[in-house]
Amino acid sequence: MCVCAACCCCQPSDEPLVKPVVSVYPAASRAHLEGKSYLLCLASGMFPPLVHISWQRQKEDGGLEDVGEGEQLELREWGRSASIRLLDPNVPQKYLCSVKHEGGPVEAHSLQELPAPASCPPERPDLAALQQADLSFQSECRVKLLCLLYTVLIVKSLVYCCGLSLLMMLTNQGPSTT
Repeated sequence: MCVCAACCCCQPSDEPLVKPVVSVYPAASRAHLEGKSYLLCLASGMFPPLVHISWQRQKEDGGLEDVGEGEQLELREWGRSASIRLLDPNVPQKYLCSVKHEGGPVEAHSLQELPAPASCPPERPDLAALQQADLSFQSECRVKLLCLLYTVLIVKSLVYCCGLSLLMMLTNQGPSTT
């Protein structure tokens, strides 16, 4: 069974079928501050690399139901596929990630419960203090850059003076009479 309709990736190969390893994680983002939550389903280590990822949620009676298309993002690269799903924060349920692969279906080993939204956002540092720290850092960098510039100019002057002194000594000696 090939997951894609008609692509060159499903041609017979000498490599054996390798089922994907499937993991489900709560996706970290700033969206949880707005009351949104995401789950990440990762399928990796499979051959061929083509899979179809779908989501299910556990009903109150313990059964599973398919989740509609909704807000979902799928990312694919060779040997790895990921699906990020936006969850309804008002419905605390458990979700299951199912992966269909040519080697057979694979499901995440554990159900991931929707993480609770943050009750209050973390404290933000004072904007004025951040700007002051940024200005202080910029001033410190400027001072260091000026010191480096003056050091280079002094070294350049010393090399120039030494070179002139050496030339004066060689021209004052005249031709060697040995």
